[in-house]
Amino acid sequence: MDKIMAQLESLVAHYDELQEMMADPEVINDTKRYMEVSKEEADLRDVVEKYRKYKADKKEISDNKDIIANENDSDLVEMAKEENNDLEQDIAKLEDEIKILMLPKDPNDDKDIIMEIRGAAGGDEASLFAGDLLRMYEKYAERQNWQVSIVDSEPTEVGGYKRVAIMITGNKVYSKLKYENGAHRVQRVPVTESQGRVHTSTATVAVMPEYEQVDLDLDPKDIRVDVYRSSGAGGQHINKTSSAVRMTHLPTGIVVAMQDQRSQQQNREKAMQILKSRVYDYYESQNRDKYDAKRKNAVGTGDRSERIRTYNYPQNRVTDHRIGLTLNKLDRVMNGELDEIIDALILYNQTKQLEELAEQNV
Repeated sequence: MDKIMAQLESLVAHYDELQEMMADPEVINDTKRYMEVSKEEADLRDVVEKYRKYKADKKEISDNKDIIANENDSDLVEMAKEENNDLEQDIAKLEDEIKILMLPKDPNDDKDIIMEIRGAAGGDEASLFAGDLLRMYEKYAERQNWQVSIVDSEPTEVGGYKRVAIMITGNKVYSKLKYENGAHRVQRVPVTESQGRVHTSTATVAVMPEYEQVDLDLDPKDIRVDVYRSSGAGGQHINKTSSAVRMTHLPTGIVVAMQDQRSQQQNREKAMQILKSRVYDYYESQNRDKYDAKRKNAVGTGDRSERIRTYNYPQNRVTDHRIGLTLNKLDRVMNGELDEIIDALILYNQTKQLEELAEQNV
């Protein structure tokens, strides 16, 4: 804890500088600079306030110890002892909270995401389950006051999706949904099953942070662009014009299709933004060996081939295999009540990080 406290002293000094900058007319008149400074100040505010409370409690304990050692009034001494008992408990709690706040942050936690859901093993049933997962995430996003838009989709005749990509925007989306990477397994009686037998199918989920301003120049020669007519709802306009765009990045094989926008130009711009994010994420992932090794110790690598969760409909049960969590309320989970699972994954990951921190400080 001593090393953390030393870090906090310099953090408080930097926080005070940020507050001074926010009152500087030169910074105030520079909107971009002001937004950067205010965001950094907001990110540090919680840990600084807790540290100041920690120091104030420590001083109060010291003052009370002086009273206990030197005061003759027994009532005053007893009062100081009781107060110190409460303060010691507060300090222990503050230490734990400060340690968590000082853990290394995932630089992508504040970002919006692009999520891809694909029906995997199980044919029609897998595509139906992919659709169920889509609705689950849409309902969870609604509870979080996030916005969801379908970027690209390949629906199936039975009403599910062979593949669907969505963009989720809001406050700290990636920080919560990054744990959804992997293979999701469903056990239930398919609607097409006449004899009532339980089948097992899978769908995969991939979560990528959206890089809004990607410093990445894609060579136009590496991109194949196809245009075609949009499909789905949209009236006469959507069916008569070739406004949909499909972009393929040849070196990586990454494909982005966009038809949500009104014009071909709008679809081109949106597709290029998403393509840059995916290609950037692809190249970034090549350098994540060390990061992935740490995540594997916590909640799994996030590889899409790794089975992370089972949804058992006959027993109304959902199990997250990475942390051994089982909940007998699958119906509520599928209705978007994912907080208990996601909070448990975050806590588990923080605990592992704290253990690593403790080992380093030994």
